Amino acid sequence: MTFWPLLAAAALAGADTLTIPAGLDAYLPVPGSNPLTREKVELGKRLFFDTRLSRDNTVSCATCHDPQKAFTDDRPVGAGVGGRSGDRRVPRIVNRGYGKSFFWDGRAASLEEQVLQPIQNPKEMDLTLAEAASRTGVPVEKLQQALASYVRTILSGDSPYDRYLQGDRDALTAGQRLGLRLFRGKAGCTSCHLGPNFTDERFHNTGAGRAAGDGRYAATKDPRDRGAFKTPSLREAARTPPYMHDGSLQTIEEVIDFYDKGGKPSPSLDPEIRELHLTAEEKTALAAFLQALNGKVRDGM
Repeated sequence: MTFWPLLAAAALAGADTLTIPAGLDAYLPVPGSNPLTREKVELGKRLFFDTRLSRDNTVSCATCHDPQKAFTDDRPVGAGVGGRSGDRRVPRIVNRGYGKSFFWDGRAASLEEQVLQPIQNPKEMDLTLAEAASRTGVPVEKLQQALASYVRTILSGDSPYDRYLQGDRDALTAGQRLGLRLFRGKAGCTSCHLGPNFTDERFHNTGAGRAAGDGRYAATKDPRDRGAFKTPSLREAARTPPYMHDGSLQTIEEVIDFYDKGGKPSPSLDPEIRELHLTAEEKTALAAFLQALNGKVRDGM
C-alpha cells in the first residue's frame, strides 16, 4: 500500500482503539502510557481548535497549524496572543507521530511533552496549565494525552512519489524522476532528508537564517550544537512556504539555490553542506520532485 500508517486501516475499520501488533510499531509508534482511542482523538481535535486555551481567547493550536496549509501557516514566524510574534517558523506537524524529538531545537522528547508548551509560552497562548484545565473542564493529564493523540493522527501520504514506489511508473514525470535521482545523488539531499518521512530527526547547522541563533544549543548547552536546527520533513513542503527555521526563504527555488551555494558560512557549519554546482535544468528537476512529495493530508480516526 502507499505510505499510509496502520492508523488509516484501523480508522477505516471503525476501530475504537488502535493496537499496534508486534513488529509493526515502525508504522506508528504509540506510547503504552497513552494508547490511541477514538474518544481521546476526538477530544484532542476539539481542544486543538479551542481558543479558550489562549489568554485572550483568540488563538488555538489550529491558528498556527492550519489544516488547509498542511498544519502550518504562511508566516515567517508564528503569531501569538496580543499580536506577539514567535521566534521561529511554525513547523508542519504532519506525520509527527513518527518524530523522535520536537521543536526546531528538539527540547521536547515526545508529543506528550510538546503539546503543552505552546499553551504556556507567553509568545504563543500565554496560559498556565491550571487555567487551561479550568477553562476547558479537562484535567491537565487528560488534555495532554488527548492533544498528543490527535496530533498522532495528522498524516500525509499517497503522494505521487509514494505511488511511484508502489510500482506506478507514470506517477512521476520525467523531470520528477530526474529530480529523484539528483535528490539521492548529486544534490546529496538524503544526507539529512532520508527515510519515508524525509528527515533524519537530527540537527544540523546550515548557516540558514538572518541570524543563526542558538538552535539545539539552547536545549543541550553543548557548544557543538550552536546554530543547529532540526531537519524538517519534506512531505507537503513544496506547498507550504516560507522556509528555514526563521522563514527567511520564500520559495523552494530559493532553498535549492541556498544549498547549491553551500549554505552560509558558520563556525560550526555541517560538513555535509557544500557547493553542489547544479545546472538550471537540474534545479528545475529537483523542485519538480519536491512537488511530488505533496500528497493527501488527513486527521482523526
